[in-house]
Amino acid sequence: MSKRVLLIDADVLAYNAAFACEKATEWEPGYWTWNVIWDEVVEEFDNQLAQIMVKLKGDEIKLCLTDSEGNFRFGVLPTYKGQRTTVRKPIVLKAFKQWLIDERQAYFKPGLEGDDCMGILATRSNPTNEQRIIVSIDKDMKTIPGWFIRWGTEDAELTFIREDEADYWHLYQTLTGDTTDGYKGCPKVGPKGAEAILSGADAAEHGAWAAVVKAYEKAGLNEAEAITQARCARILRATDYDFKKKEPILWTPQ
Repeated sequence: MSKRVLLIDADVLAYNAAFACEKATEWEPGYWTWNVIWDEVVEEFDNQLAQIMVKLKGDEIKLCLTDSEGNFRFGVLPTYKGQRTTVRKPIVLKAFKQWLIDERQAYFKPGLEGDDCMGILATRSNPTNEQRIIVSIDKDMKTIPGWFIRWGTEDAELTFIREDEADYWHLYQTLTGDTTDGYKGCPKVGPKGAEAILSGADAAEHGAWAAVVKAYEKAGLNEAEAITQARCARILRATDYDFKKKEPILWTPQ
């Protein structure tokens, strides 16, 4: 039986642990501060990991983290995740993530998100045929071929995503956009519209990307703008990363 390796979205676990352990203290009337006990954060984080390991019967874990200092998608679309800059994060989150890198050997690449790290690890060469499972609450991970479980949802179920299915979901996201991540997709195209475009006659005759471009042109935009949205929607696979230069290879339509 092959080894089961769990690729963990450690951004979510770290945030949950840091947030859960924050306490507001009124030291004297009118004087409040947030405070956190570090060991409690570590314990909460490890409890979450233990639940995942037991439930999924993992043999090994790999924690994947987002670079807190930069994101290559800002160079693709400056407004990417712009709405999140005003959201207060737990006070120890940045320090805790660095601790995970230094002490727990969390997988981290400058300029990449944790999603990209999971995508790269899931799709790298696999000579030992180990079973790699992406464990994340983010539905966008359906754009990565391989094993995936949407951990944290009521209907979490281990699913295998074929490469053609992953490619479909990438173009689906390119059309619908993601307001949480700050890219809009194709104007006035929602989930049902995206399904219709990708399963329609144009996609069957000319290819899915041609159908996507046609939808953008119908909305008064051009292919370059469609590519910008596709690059924001693209979670990196191993083929999308230059390991020598240590930088992403921006997606281009084939």
